[in-house]
Amino acid sequence: MKLFSLEGRVAMVTGCNKGLGQALAVALAEAGADIVGVNRRSAVETRARVEALGRTYHNIEAELGSDKASNIVDRALAQAGKLDILANNAGTIRRAPALEFREEDWDAVVDVNLKAAFFLAQQVARHLVDREVQGKIVNIASVLSFQGGIRVPSYTASKSGILGLTRLLANEWAEHGINVNAIAPGYMATDNTQALREDEQRSAEILGRIPAGRWGEPDDLAGAVVFLCSDAANYVHGHALAVDGGWLAR
Repeated sequence: MKLFSLEGRVAMVTGCNKGLGQALAVALAEAGADIVGVNRRSAVETRARVEALGRTYHNIEAELGSDKASNIVDRALAQAGKLDILANNAGTIRRAPALEFREEDWDAVVDVNLKAAFFLAQQVARHLVDREVQGKIVNIASVLSFQGGIRVPSYTASKSGILGLTRLLANEWAEHGINVNAIAPGYMATDNTQALREDEQRSAEILGRIPAGRWGEPDDLAGAVVFLCSDAANYVHGHALAVDGGWLAR
């Protein structure tokens, strides 16, 4: 089990005040990592859960998409001293038919989901290369990285971009000992899917296609993120691991 240990490592997790990000941060802490949480506001519950595991939690309040990635990483390093892992989780979504979609909604989603993810990865990778150490970067993609979806044009574009970016960065950074991979969650029970879950017809349609027969829960990502951030995944580069209850296989 030593292959899966993250003892002595520091993981930056964006958007970890609740939902998927909180589950990722807690899973990494359970595996031994200290956590740097990057959120729009203080993640009180996540801090408590991480510290209850005997790990250190560093808080960075930032507005992804507008605050410069270099400033965020510099603040993280000032607190934690180093970074070994980046989990690019923070994301947002706007829903409207493509014929009615507004430019400001496009920019709001793409800036957070894609632009911020790239520049944070760039800054963390520079830090790893300067230290001459191995590192792990895990981007949170989506089943819509593989499919079109409906009424979420900017989200689909951003998550398709995340998949392509994951592969490109894996190609460039493998030689530096940096593994870049992605997790593609399926339909998860989070704030982003609340409207879908409250729509009885749409919810029934979605559940009818999921072989597992249920919406995913944030903790369903725990094993995937620990694996991809650990030495067990040292020869895994540019892969997108679907955690979707079998949605893509249907």
